[in-house]
Order: sequence, then structure tokens, then C-alpha cells
Amino acid sequence: MIRILCLAGGIAGAAGLSQFPEFSQQYLQRLGGQVDELSRQIKEFDATALQDGMGREEMLEAMSALPLTQGQEAMWRRTIARHARLNENMTALRAATPIERMLMPHRMTDRDTFQAVWQDYTPAVPVSTAGAAAAGAGFVGGWAALGSVLGLLTMPFRRKTRAQTRTGTAATKPTRMDPPVRRPASEQPKSHIRPLSGARR
Repeated sequence: MIRILCLAGGIAGAAGLSQFPEFSQQYLQRLGGQVDELSRQIKEFDATALQDGMGREEMLEAMSALPLTQGQEAMWRRTIARHARLNENMTALRAATPIERMLMPHRMTDRDTFQAVWQDYTPAVPVSTAGAAAAGAGFVGGWAALGSVLGLLTMPFRRKTRAQTRTGTAATKPTRMDPPVRRPASEQPKSHIRPLSGARR
């Protein structure tokens, strides 16, 4: 039964992880679009600041000094920080192979981009080498993970069964019987009195 469950876990892992190379490729494409749009917005912000004779940071400080523009200042700081984070992730994902991206899930944590890809993604049978390798890794990982969980869950029952088996074996073990000890027959002591002549014994 445990082997059947482990096999099911391996198949599920293979089916799920085999989609990762294609999903990561579509995520990278969406991520590139997000970075391009944020870059355009930041360039416009920098151009506006330059027209007023200020740099980016000077413009942000001037906005924070006015109550009416403090909210915009916070929004622009979040936008600039998000652009830097996404651009760094995009650079790392583009430099990696599809197999290497399997070890970089932390580079695919932008919620908006992930949700957009998830809504439009359609699972398909993997035909690439990366998809086949991912399926194999998913099968091994699913089998090992589910096997470990089931092993931990059934460990108390296995210990109890072993203890009962040992107890039953000890109870049915035959007792060793030693053979009876034979005592030597006692000899009658010889009399030192000589028998009388003519006397009958």
C-alpha cells in the first residue's frame, strides 16, 4: 500500500514539475514587460525632475515636504524599489538555463506577474529536454517526499509490531530440560567377620 501511495506521489510530482520550464519561460516574458513599463515610468519621472532643475532624490524630498504630494512620494519610492528588484530577478533568470531556474524559485515571487501568468497558463505535455528532466526530478522528489512522510507516520506502529513480535517469541521459546542425573548404586559394606565353618549363608 505504501509503495502505491509513493508511486502516486511520484507521478504527481512529475506532472507538476514538468510544467516548470515552460511556466518559468512565460513568467520571464511577463517579467520583462513589467520591467519595461516601470522603466518607462521612472524615465518620465526623472525627465520631469530634470525640467525643474532637480535630480530624482531631490524631487522625492521636495514631494515629501508638501502634504499634498507626500502620498505620491511614497508611491514613487515603492515603484523605484520594485523596478530595481524585478530588474535584478529578470537578469538572473535570463542568465540561467531552464534547469537552473528550477533552483531559483525566489526569483519568481512577484505576485502580480505570477498571477498574470497563472491565469493565462495552459498545461501541456513537455516535449523539451528540460521538461523531461524536470519530470524525472519531480517523480523522484514526489516519491521521496511522500515516502518520508508515510515513514514518519507509520513508525510508531512498526515499533509496536516489533515489540509484540519479540514478546511473543520470548513467551513461546521452549524451556531447556536437563537430563536426569543418575546416582551410582550404593554398594553394601563388606563384613570383616569370617563366617563360621558349617554355617549356612
